[in-house]
Amino acid sequence: MQIPVFTVDAFTNQPFSGNPAAVCLLENDLDEALHQKIATEMNLSETAFIRKLSPGDDFTKSSCFGLRWFTPASEVPLCGHATLAAAAVLFHIKKNTNSVLTFVTLSGELKARQVEDHIVLDLPLYLTYPQEVEELIKAAIGDMIVQDLRYSPDTKKLLVRLSDAYERSVLEELQVSAQRFLSAEKTGKVKGLILTLKGNSSGEHKGHDFYSRYFAPWYGILEDPVTGSAHAVLSSYWSEQLGKKEMLAFQCSRRGGELKISLRNDGRVDIAGQIAIVLKGNLIF
Repeated sequence: MQIPVFTVDAFTNQPFSGNPAAVCLLENDLDEALHQKIATEMNLSETAFIRKLSPGDDFTKSSCFGLRWFTPASEVPLCGHATLAAAAVLFHIKKNTNSVLTFVTLSGELKARQVEDHIVLDLPLYLTYPQEVEELIKAAIGDMIVQDLRYSPDTKKLLVRLSDAYERSVLEELQVSAQRFLSAEKTGKVKGLILTLKGNSSGEHKGHDFYSRYFAPWYGILEDPVTGSAHAVLSSYWSEQLGKKEMLAFQCSRRGGELKISLRNDGRVDIAGQIAIVLKGNLIF
């Protein structure tokens, strides 16, 4: 059996930065267990599987597809960067002729469209609520000063805003331990930890409204380089804090990536990013 597979770096226009995702194009149904085996083999934070919804569908002409995402450890309900990567494969490699693609997913229908040199994802916007989780915070950041603490029940993500007194470099240099996270949070309530910091309006990094890093050892990913789904949470928080609907965000992992954010009037969020396709091939088994 042969399955076309691609590696796409998302939220960047530079190869070997941003967040890499594998994308598999399924001409036919794939045995359920093979999805996880392939994702484990690819060993990237996410492997996306695009499938046809009916036998007559075509990757170049059809506008609606099924989409699933797997980490090396498990299936996940939403992945922004792998959705961006999936749209990139259809638009750039399959030369899909539609202006908007719709993906049927575990998080409902997600839409992707091309706008100049970006691909724009239409994602759910998730609200956050004030929270107290002392032990996990201490495991993550020790004695650093926390300005705000929020929880998103829909996504099971915990948002920790560091003090505005800190520079971006403090967030970038923070050392984290997966084992400490896993030991501190075993209840299943938290599945992702967002550390975030207000942007700097001056200096070399001016222009970004906020910075973040994202950790999900509960899904087998210690740190994810650039995370669309985390920004579906961050967007609602920072929009409220800054009084803005249009924002530019930077996720300052080692690979790094930039996201353009626009809150919509329908209670959803447009998150735009660039892509770089770095690998084309076939899985053979």
